[in-house]
Amino acid sequence: MKFKKKRYISLAAAVLSLTAMTSCGTVVQKVDSPVVNTGTAQKGSTVSTTAATAENTETTAITETTETTTINNVSSVKVMRGNLYDADGDLLMFSQLDESGKEVRMTNDSNKVAFANVLNEMSEGIDLTLDKTLRVQNPTATEGGDYGQSIQLTFDADAQNAVYNYMAEKNVKGAAVVMRSDGSIMAQVSYPSYDPDVYYGVETEEDLAWGTYGNKAFQNFPPGSCFKIMSEVIADKHGVYSLQDEGEWKFDGVSIVNWDHDTNGGYPMQRSLYSAFVNSSNIFFARAFDQIGQQAVLEDLDTIFHFGTDIECDFGVIGNNIEIYCNDDLRRTAFGQSYTLTCPIYLAALGREAIYGDMVRPFVVKNIVDTNDFNNKIEKGSEPNDVIGTIPAECRQNLLDGMRGVASGLGVYVPEGYEFYAKTGTAETWENDFLYITGAVKNINDDGTGVYTDYNDYNGSYIIAMQIRNPEYFGFSFASESASIYQGIVNAVLNS
Repeated sequence: MKFKKKRYISLAAAVLSLTAMTSCGTVVQKVDSPVVNTGTAQKGSTVSTTAATAENTETTAITETTETTTINNVSSVKVMRGNLYDADGDLLMFSQLDESGKEVRMTNDSNKVAFANVLNEMSEGIDLTLDKTLRVQNPTATEGGDYGQSIQLTFDADAQNAVYNYMAEKNVKGAAVVMRSDGSIMAQVSYPSYDPDVYYGVETEEDLAWGTYGNKAFQNFPPGSCFKIMSEVIADKHGVYSLQDEGEWKFDGVSIVNWDHDTNGGYPMQRSLYSAFVNSSNIFFARAFDQIGQQAVLEDLDTIFHFGTDIECDFGVIGNNIEIYCNDDLRRTAFGQSYTLTCPIYLAALGREAIYGDMVRPFVVKNIVDTNDFNNKIEKGSEPNDVIGTIPAECRQNLLDGMRGVASGLGVYVPEGYEFYAKTGTAETWENDFLYITGAVKNINDDGTGVYTDYNDYNGSYIIAMQIRNPEYFGFSFASESASIYQGIVNAVLNS
């Protein structure tokens, strides 16, 4: 089946803001067709309202209940949208007719806040993205009006609520994406979210789609040193295993520094690839990209990591951004700065590729089901384990060793039978410094090829990408300092 509706937006202001963050010396050609994605949809008309947050909202565990809350009132249509369910069959969204004959989109109270900026139409969410599929006439007659077929999503509502509640409790502003090893998204949390009841009848509200309460998991920003997952492989592929590292590299009137350039007495040093990755040396990877050259770097990024060409997913388009105007841009791209932008969903896919060697297409549609009977599957959804990028076999082990080395320094605990791999990233953005941890809680028996007809008893691996947009609240300067927050998200996932 095909899902054609795209969810992304270009924002020229992002490029203008980034211009002040780099200084070009020798000019190199510009990359073709750059796209800066900072939102989740093409903008439509907006209706101004007063934003209502849910930062302190307690989200209860999902229970079997018929109590519902109206979210959105849309124009009368011949076929109303079918239902949205989570992976366990818990009802997430459904439609009813009001007294005037208009379709009213509804949700269970227990899900409304944690899923609001991921599913809801006013956030340009998945409910709108899948509109065409949801309005295909249900194969069996429905009571109370003409309803479309329903969709079983890959989300686990318990995990979504658990992660959201944890982030709300700790005031972690940002995003967390949890992906299973087959590419299915288990949770996609963006905090803060909002109470959709406040926006009854609103089609689109800018702050809910792209602003404070928009879906941060699907917004593009510089990824910082998480990009070095790709840089390490590219350096390995081209045989760059040792380079001089002075801690600060000055050229063309500008300079690149390492995070510890003013505290590490070991500079200058001859740095190995493993040391550069584990200690997150900006200079090593900047020199590596400078040596490898722009054309080879861009080809490898696209061919190995699908970073350059849009990734068409059932929930929208992941459109990473990379632009190179000069040698300085090329060097800073190596550590996820300059005009290099991506989103937490992509970082989860990248983390999956790092530990298994293959990137698989992220997806959220498990099955198309009969609105009258959830257990009656009409059609299979998106293909699991759909490989879209592959790390050369000879480059995989060095990356795994590096990610294991980073993980050991974070001190994140995982249960027996699991291994932990990670890369941290501290990014300078036009809004603030953002902190990232892209990690994998890998089941030692999961080889990444499993196909799951049912996620109820899933015992595979969990790839978890965390983004923190308010590090100053915690007093964090570097991503490695946020390991305790990441641990809380891991616990929420494993215990949900």
